[in-house]
Amino acid sequence: MAEEEHRHHLFHHKKEDENKPVDHAKEEKHHKHLEQLGGLGAVAAGAYALHEKHKAKKDPENSHKHKIQEEVAAVVAVGSAGFAFHEHHEKKEAKKEAKEEGHQRF
Repeated sequence: MAEEEHRHHLFHHKKEDENKPVDHAKEEKHHKHLEQLGGLGAVAAGAYALHEKHKAKKDPENSHKHKIQEEVAAVVAVGSAGFAFHEHHEKKEAKKEAKEEGHQRF
């Protein structure tokens, strides 16, 4: 079965990396950066939603288009905030694992 050995996948996961020790400080820092990016995305999308709400009032001819864009931006803001919340909990979990294994940075 040579076909089974040679498969192309979108993501290539290396099985050798599973046995390596985890750098908890690096993992915590990674989740912190993703949390900050999620929060920044939420703020930017929220600001864009407010901008589109203002444009909908000022441009009555295209108000329907602006209202749709406002709603899409609001959904993106909520999704981004949810991602930031998720990463916050991942960061806390990484910090807890580091503490349990005795790799406390401070």
